[in-house]
Amino acid sequence: MKSYALSYEGVLLAGVDEVGRGPLAGDVVTAAVILDPSRPISGLADSKKLSEIRRQALSEEIKEKALYWHIARASVEEIDTHNILQATMIAMARAVEGLAVAPEYVAVDGNRMPKWQYTGETVIKGDALVPAISAASILAKVCRDSEMCQFDELYPEYGFSAHKGYGTKQHRAALERHGPCAIHRRSFEPVKSMLADTSR
Repeated sequence: MKSYALSYEGVLLAGVDEVGRGPLAGDVVTAAVILDPSRPISGLADSKKLSEIRRQALSEEIKEKALYWHIARASVEEIDTHNILQATMIAMARAVEGLAVAPEYVAVDGNRMPKWQYTGETVIKGDALVPAISAASILAKVCRDSEMCQFDELYPEYGFSAHKGYGTKQHRAALERHGPCAIHRRSFEPVKSMLADTSR
């Protein structure tokens, strides 16, 4: 297996990841992180594999120790206008462009790279293999989860704090009872069909 840690040694590397491509509600959130080799952070991993408490602690440590970091997003409206893939690419570009210093190389989680001027590569399961991508996944997830908990206070009938907008049985049942709210993605099913039914 390729040793990504060694591959990027001595390079000003930005790791990029997204959170929220699959949910029925809320923005897609991305982050870009350039770690400081002189200030290592132990325990970096795929954010989905970490407990909420551990993610929170690591998020604070990343913000304190990383050389540079930036969190960005694409809105629900942009998702519905461009589709989720293109909106994710837009959000990733915003994350890298928001860094105070341009990276020399960009490693992006997954298999799709935004169309940009940066040199880099995609890394399948990069959030488990490349520490900078792991850090980006943690920042993005902590940010998005926190926002969905705030939306839970605005729209308590949907239970956003429990499922973070994903299409769980609880969430779909709430949609059936109450219909979509302002943060639901109009282009995603079953929201799209529900809106079509009400417009007839």
